[in-house]
This record gives sequence, structure tokens and C-alpha cells, in this order.
Amino acid sequence: MLAAGAVGTMQNRSERDTFADMYASRLARLWAVERGLAFGRLDHLDEGRLYIGKLGLTDDDQRRLLIDWRAPVAQPFYRATPAAPMGVTRRRHLQTKGRTVVGVDDDLLDLDSLTDDDRATLNGEAALLAALDERRTGRMRDIVATIQAEQDRVIRSDLNGVLVVQGGPGTGKTVVALHRAAYLLYTHRERLERRGVLILGPNLTFLRYIEQVLPSLGETDVLLSTVGELYPGVTATARERPEVAALKGDLRMTEVIAKAVRDRQRVPRKPIELPLGRVTLTIDRSMLDAARNKATRSRRPHNQARAVFVRSLLNALARQQARKIGKGLIDEDDLADLREDLRTEPVVKAALNRLWPYLTPQRLLLGLYGSKERLDHAASALTPAERALLRRDGGAWTDSDVPLLDEAADLLGDIDEQVLRATALQAEEELAAARQAEEREREAELAYAREVLELTGLSDLMEAERLADRQRGEGPHLTTAERAAADRSWAYGHVIVDEAQELSPMAWRAVMRRCPTRSMTVVGDIAQTGSAAGARSWAQVLDPYVAGRWRQERLTVNYRTPVELMAVAARVLATVDPALQAPTSVREAGAEPWSAPLAALAELVKAELGEGGKIAVVVPDALLTGLGEQVRAAVPGAVVVAPGSGRAAGAEALDAPVAVMGVADAKGLEFDSVIVAEPDLIAAQSPRGPSDLYVALTRATQRLGVVHERPLSDALRGLPGHPTVPANGF
Repeated sequence: MLAAGAVGTMQNRSERDTFADMYASRLARLWAVERGLAFGRLDHLDEGRLYIGKLGLTDDDQRRLLIDWRAPVAQPFYRATPAAPMGVTRRRHLQTKGRTVVGVDDDLLDLDSLTDDDRATLNGEAALLAALDERRTGRMRDIVATIQAEQDRVIRSDLNGVLVVQGGPGTGKTVVALHRAAYLLYTHRERLERRGVLILGPNLTFLRYIEQVLPSLGETDVLLSTVGELYPGVTATARERPEVAALKGDLRMTEVIAKAVRDRQRVPRKPIELPLGRVTLTIDRSMLDAARNKATRSRRPHNQARAVFVRSLLNALARQQARKIGKGLIDEDDLADLREDLRTEPVVKAALNRLWPYLTPQRLLLGLYGSKERLDHAASALTPAERALLRRDGGAWTDSDVPLLDEAADLLGDIDEQVLRATALQAEEELAAARQAEEREREAELAYAREVLELTGLSDLMEAERLADRQRGEGPHLTTAERAAADRSWAYGHVIVDEAQELSPMAWRAVMRRCPTRSMTVVGDIAQTGSAAGARSWAQVLDPYVAGRWRQERLTVNYRTPVELMAVAARVLATVDPALQAPTSVREAGAEPWSAPLAALAELVKAELGEGGKIAVVVPDALLTGLGEQVRAAVPGAVVVAPGSGRAAGAEALDAPVAVMGVADAKGLEFDSVIVAEPDLIAAQSPRGPSDLYVALTRATQRLGVVHERPLSDALRGLPGHPTVPANGF
């Protein structure tokens, strides 16, 4: 339909685009959910059999063939128990390959009500445990067929307000949050599809890890981002030292940024001489104070307030010039002419740009970091040692820079591109008139678009603004997620923050700007906080924004980490805080964790490859390059995840048989086998190092090993040696 191009009337084109959008969206969802489309059946006492799937489907006579898992009638598939069967006699799990059923698992909820034929067709391996024992693929899979009751309660929680999902390693909090996004989009489609849903993850590798979950559930228009990608046009690629990240995440940086902006609105002590041929004009302190006060009282951001400042100074200079050339009192028309003549003078433009320059957030921050003088003045509330931490000349942006850029953007405001492009012949009044004409034209287009949508009955499917944009040109048709990603001021309908305990107070300010309704799902585990700027409690994070208006749900069952591995991690957790409770594991792996000399690392990785599945080697940051090269030399196809790697590098690591990475890049991921190198060095590399070690020890679903040269701490000292490795290595 779109290939036909811009033909016919505006109404023809609008109808074409609307139907093309609708059918393309539906087709994308159907393709995305093809794998495992139908996964369950409910046998009811009264309603007969209902098949449960990722999407709802009907036949030509509108009879229900498949019930969407998010529909209220499907809720017993996740909530029914033998004690409270909710009218269900049997819950059947279907395993499919393509469109062929290859396995069936039954949960009996009311055996007495089953017929003899039903009893003859019973099957029984637990679907949940079968899914947990499967090999990892390098991508998170949906759990729509095996959602447990405590997870379902979280998924279906109300949209409004802030929901905190607190859960230890392996409790499924990430995948629950993703299924919650799908559920909310289904239940509140009209509200959320217009404003979009933002999902924030801890790193780019993690985003690649989870990116298939929502499409597999039929939701293809959700924005996945990290904090380092929140500012359009900037991608953080460098890794900050912990002490620098902690400082940049401190709320004191709000005043540092505000003062840095004020410092660029200069009021020099001495008058400024402006030679203009036979006349020399002077900008004195009283003129500057008056102009600056007017700009400040306008309450506009810096770049918009510049117009007030410039106009005030130009008016004062024009009157001064009139007096000097003998014109005396002048009317408004003469004043406007003189003002525009002055505006084009190079010496005047240079002075105005020095006194109140246009600024981008990038220019402001780099100018601040690169000047000891500016830092000393703007950051006077910081200690000299703290100011030294901020000092740098250029360099790549980091995750902790992005919230500061966002803060600066809020104070600076956008630069008026029309003003920047204006020539000497484009007076301010002409620009204003042009803008008014453009606004009138835009209003007419919107009115027409609304009328078209009302007449065609499509007002619920498409926004008038979007239709009007399409009529103005045949540019690319952007999805909600694409438009939101390019717009720093976009307000999302719902925001999900994963590994939320890692966000700094400054990062939370940036997140809250993007969700003025405070409809959020906050997912994390305080015990796993590794960032020095991270959260120590959820109240500390949320009370400044939604005091008394947030609620918490806890996930307590560990589906990922076997009992044997969790016992080791729990001992490390006790060193973080003896009061913290590890989640309860639901299964045993039959393989005890082991320890071995660091020198045996390469051979041990080869041995783990023989066991099958995905393998991660989690190492201290200082040893990443050296140990990564050792593993890569010994194992073809092994990948080293460098700090700041992009999404492509993250995908490469997830697809590789072996990935070597630091703890920061391992957050949220899971592997069949994990080898942790020099655990005590991981624990010592940052102020929150013991929490990092706890994270590293809980990434495995089957097997865990530790390799070291340094003596192990008491929490790990009792690990048995590897059965095939001598005490001094191979």
C-alpha cells in the first residue's frame, strides 16, 4: 500500500496510511509470536476447554480459538491451585516445535471431576522445572507458559503509581517486568501506545539479552535503553572510575551545573568598548545588569532568555548611538532600524556571544571539565579533591555524564534554529510573523486531520498530529519508540527501570523527567547494589519524588540458581549485610561449586565447554584484558566484553560459547556455567565490591567454579578443589 506513494486526495492518502499502519502492526505481531503461539489449555467444570496463547485469535464466525494470556479469563492458568482451583479441573502445558505439539504436561487441580477419558490422557513432567533445566541460548526467553502465582500478581498489578519489585538473584524479576509491560500494553493499549513504554537496563549487553522477549509476546514498539543512551545524539562508551561516578551521581551536581550556566551569563567588571567607524559605543555595568535582570525575570531557559538579554542591550545601544549621531529622541521605527543595523555588526555580535552565548549541554560540560578556573568557581561547594576528580580534557562520554547533560539541557533549553540561521535582513518581527503563519497553517492541517479521522471512524487508531505530519511530507514513518528516542523531552506513559538499585540520584532525576505521571515499575535488589552512587534503600530513592505513593512487591523464590550454588552465594551475602536473606532455590543441580588455581583457567574453560551450554568468565576489571586474551587464545570463538561495548558487541558476546566480562556487564545475565576469577579482587575493587561478588556468584544455572592466586576469604575458603585439577594447576 505504501509503495504506491503520494497519490490521490489527502483523504485517500490518510486512509491508505492508516490501514497500512494497522495491518503492518498486526502482521509484525503475528510473525513475532509464531514460536510457541499456543502454550496451554484450561479444562473448566462449566466453560469447557479454553486454549491459552500469546495472542487472542478468532475464526471467521468470531468464535474464540485462542485466549490472550493477559485476558482476565486466562488468569486461572497462573493463579489456580488445588486448594483454590477457580473452577479449573486440569491445567495443561503444551510444548510445540513449529506448529507441532511435541510435549504435554498436566497439573491436576480437581482429580475427582475428571472423566475416565481425561484420566487416560494425563501427562506429568513439571513444565516449570523442565524450562529451568533447558540450556541457555544467549537470549532471555519469555516465561508466559510457566508464570508462577507470585509473579502473576506482580504482572497484573495496577498501572498507576510506582511499583517496586524487590527480588534476589534468579527470582525472575526482569522477565516479570517485561511480561508486565506486555500486560499493561494489552490492558491500557490506548493510553500507553500513544505515549510509549520505556525500559531502562543496566548495560547494552543486557538490552541485547532481553530484546526478544517483548516481540515474542506480540509487543514490538517498546523502547529499550540504558541511562547512557537517554540523551539523544550521545552514547556513553567510556567506563568511569567508581569515585568519579559517585561524585557525578551526587545531587550536589545540580547546583554545580546551575552555577556553570549562570557563570556563562557574564557581567564583566570593566565597560566594553565597541568601535563602529566614527562612533564608539560602550556597554557599561548598568546596561548589563538591566539586561540580565530582564532575562532572569523572564524565567526562560538560558538559550531562550538570550533573546530577552540581546534585545535589551541592543535597545540601549541603539539609543546611545542615536544620541551620539545627533538624532536625539527617536520613535519605535527608528529604534528598530538602528537595532537591526547593530545586530549585524561583527563587533557587536562578538560581544553579545561572549556575554550570553548560545550553549549546548555538551559544550557547557566540556567547558566546565576542561577549565580549572570554571570548576573552581562553579563547583566551589565541592572540595579541591572532588573538583580534581571532575577535571578532564575531552574524552568519551560516560554513563554518569548523561544525567548531567540532561540536567544542563533542562537549564539551557533548546537553541532556536531559526534564529541561528537568520540573516541580517531577517528582523525579529519578520521571524515572529513567519512563526505565526506557520502555526496557523499547522492548526488548519490538524483540524483537517481530525475531521478525516472522525469521518472515517479511525480516531481511536491514529493521532491527528501523526496524520497531519504525514500529509506534510513523505518522510519515514516513525514508530512511537523511534520518535520517543529522538526527543529528549518525551513523556512516557510507563517506565520500567531494571537493576534500578544501580541508578544514582542524578540519574533518577533524568528518569523522573521522562515520566511526569509517575507510572513506573522499579525492579531491583538492594543487596546487589554495586555502584558507589547506587541506592541503599528504596525509600531513599523514591521518597523525594513519590513519598507515600509507592508500593512494594517481593519475589522470594529463586528459579535460576541451584541450591548448591546459592549456599555459597549466601555466605558472601552475609558479608554484605548479615540481616539480608537470600531467595529460596527450587531445585538442585547435582554439581558442587569448586575452586582451582588461576593458572588452570584456560583448560577449565575447555573442560566446561565439553559439558555444553553457555559459559561466562567473570573477572576483576583490572584483569579483564589479560585474562580475556588467555581465554581467547585457548578457546576459538571466545569473546571479551570490553567496558562501553556497543549493542553489536553485546550480541556477539551472548552468541559466543564463552564470554569474558566484568561484573558490571554480567548484571542481569545468566549462563549455564560461570567461572569467577580472583573473587577477592572483585570484592576489593570498589566500595560496594562484596555486592559485586554476590552478583558474579549468582549468574549460573548449572555449574559454578572459582579460580584464584590470592587467598580466598572465609566465605569461599571451604570450596572443594576441581576433581581433575591438581592443587598447582595443570
